[in-house]
Amino acid sequence: MPDPSLLGVWVRRFLLEHLVSERNLARNTQQSYRDTLALLLPFAATQQKRAVDRLLVCDLSSDTLKRFLDSLERQRNCSIRTRNQRLSAIHAMARFIAERSPEHIEWCNEIRSVPFKRFNRPTLPYLDKLEIDALLAAPDRGTSQGRRDHAVLLFLYNSGARATETACLRVADLDLRPGGINAIKLNGKGGKTRFCPLWATTAKELLTLTQNRTPDQSVFLNRLGQAITRHGIYAILRRYVVKAAANCPSLLRKRISPHTVRHTTATHLLRSGVDINTIRSWLGHVSIDTTNIYAETDLEQKAHILAHCGSFQVESSHRKHWRDEPSLMSFLRSL
Repeated sequence: MPDPSLLGVWVRRFLLEHLVSERNLARNTQQSYRDTLALLLPFAATQQKRAVDRLLVCDLSSDTLKRFLDSLERQRNCSIRTRNQRLSAIHAMARFIAERSPEHIEWCNEIRSVPFKRFNRPTLPYLDKLEIDALLAAPDRGTSQGRRDHAVLLFLYNSGARATETACLRVADLDLRPGGINAIKLNGKGGKTRFCPLWATTAKELLTLTQNRTPDQSVFLNRLGQAITRHGIYAILRRYVVKAAANCPSLLRKRISPHTVRHTTATHLLRSGVDINTIRSWLGHVSIDTTNIYAETDLEQKAHILAHCGSFQVESSHRKHWRDEPSLMSFLRSL
């Protein structure tokens, strides 16, 4: 029977049993947790002068953890967001161990007492209407590659899908009905499924793109006829950002990725009057708090509201100080 005092025993269970079987987290998330532990364990082993496989749970103290986080920032030049992401993964492992091993509850509390570092959240980047229009106009639709690239960009903007969701899209996930409601099924993080409506123009392009394809084939293929990867989607976007910048130079002043297009979709939906809960469902967010970020960062929407509100005037009226209201004090004393 494996020794429960060894950290390696719990690391294996955490990665295979908890993340995969119990939580069913996305592959990228699993890899992020794995990478965190792949950095932490050699660091802790060096600190304790032990082999990695002989590390005990108690060898990972809060002081060791703090030194590890400090090394991420100073030696690896990681941002505070990355530091906090690594710490979140370690907190999750500590909680997993404590739930299954009561003798490690005190150790878990020590590890989870290591705080996250505060930082100024950067403004979410998004494209204005002129910028997204310039980007969509960049591909040469006279060629097969240009038509595919335009379909990729239009789909990203229409659906707000993540790069991985777009790369994994299958013909069977398309529900295209001439004269009816066009929609697609997206398989998001943690195996969650959501449905997203499509514009008629998007549906038409996808229908043309997938002619004579079997349901199990990918919608977007590379030049070798294989399913496009998320890295391929990044490459397509970068290529047309440079091309579109000839007519829209502001594109070069922004850091643009498929997730930027996702932010653009959310922001433009919000400006069009779509309620925040519908946008949450559209993007596949678990928490409404995640979607609320778009309402907080859309300066144009705030300015629009302010222009319609006019100036606020506060009525100046003499009000008694609360200490001069004996009835209220009597009420409080009676409680």
